[in-house]
Amino acid sequence: MKKVTVWNENRHEKKNPAVREIYPDGIHSTIAQFLTEAGFDAKTAVLDEPEHGLTDDVLNQTDVLLWWGHLAHGEVSDEIVAKVQQRVLDGMGLIILHSAHFSKIFKILMGTSCDLKWREADEKERLWVVAPNHPITEGIGEYIELETEEMYGEHFDIPAPEELIFTSWFEGGEVFRSGCTYTRGNGKIFYFRPGHETYPTYHNKDIQRVIINAVKWAEPVQRSRPVYGNAQPLEKLLEKVNQ
Repeated sequence: MKKVTVWNENRHEKKNPAVREIYPDGIHSTIAQFLTEAGFDAKTAVLDEPEHGLTDDVLNQTDVLLWWGHLAHGEVSDEIVAKVQQRVLDGMGLIILHSAHFSKIFKILMGTSCDLKWREADEKERLWVVAPNHPITEGIGEYIELETEEMYGEHFDIPAPEELIFTSWFEGGEVFRSGCTYTRGNGKIFYFRPGHETYPTYHNKDIQRVIINAVKWAEPVQRSRPVYGNAQPLEKLLEKVNQ
């Protein structure tokens, strides 16, 4: 059984009654619950726990890490970020959700500002599937429609995705690259846009299905990282005669 850790800063749930009503036990608990129902060994970690809940033991036992953050990106320890980055390079899967586009870990792995346009106006979002043969879209129709969501708009300052899975259209006219995959070292990364805290997005069955599919896709491949640096020859080299 693959082990999943759902990380959440868990600040909106404490500050905003509207968020607490939608996610009474936190966004992380909602996500962990449907992942558990899908057959994963899903646990949670939050910002205010020692080491943000991401101790060496937790990280070393995590196959796929999901990350949701917004208010407190700057409070995340650089030391923990470096450990998460190394685990991704070593093969751990990473799924970045919604406003975690601005998290330290995503910006470090992307090497760009990861900035974008945004607007909160209770707009309809339609996520079009642009990679219908990709395992992340298994069981999803031509699009997912969300009646209310926060708008994210282009330009999204990220490297060109290795695979573009979803493109969103918003009621106000903007479009956005909402499902993007990357590889870094041995690890696989998926950025998935929807999930504003004041909307019940993570209760939507299609959104849950995408996240479940993404966890399966991001599972580590069981192999060691390549060896770098000075290398001895595999074959015997012919002796060169100085002339």
